[in-house]
Amino acid sequence: MRTLDQWFAEYAVSHQNPKNKAIHYICVPAIYFSIVGLLMSIPSGIIANTLQLNLPIIENWAFVVLLFVLVFYIRLSIAMAVKIAIFSGICLVLNYYIGQIFPLWIFSIGVFVIAWIGQFYGHNIEGKKPSFLKDLQFLLIGPAWVVENLFSRK
Repeated sequence: MRTLDQWFAEYAVSHQNPKNKAIHYICVPAIYFSIVGLLMSIPSGIIANTLQLNLPIIENWAFVVLLFVLVFYIRLSIAMAVKIAIFSGICLVLNYYIGQIFPLWIFSIGVFVIAWIGQFYGHNIEGKKPSFLKDLQFLLIGPAWVVENLFSRK
């Protein structure tokens, strides 16, 4: 199994151009955020009826999926898993409130499409294909790479 640093090193190969990096710093979190919103938009009667906590922020499919996503990060780094868990929590809360004023699925699809257009534009500038075309696990490495690059004390 590769370490987080090995994943980052391989991911960084196709993320050298400063414009592409800047685009990724915006678009990767936006995509993650929009996916959380889309998952929250799926009716979750089974989850809510089972848990009966009356906490809509955790009684939804996004919360369930994010628990499995966190297992991926825990295997790589506890510290990174904590950072991603905090970001995921922020995504859950913000999406909940967005859903109170606007159809969340429509908002999320819009963000998702715009962010992916940005991603592909960035890779066009870079002149290299997105890493996830080589290995789908890079779809989960991208958010960690952004967190590491934006918030590390290097």
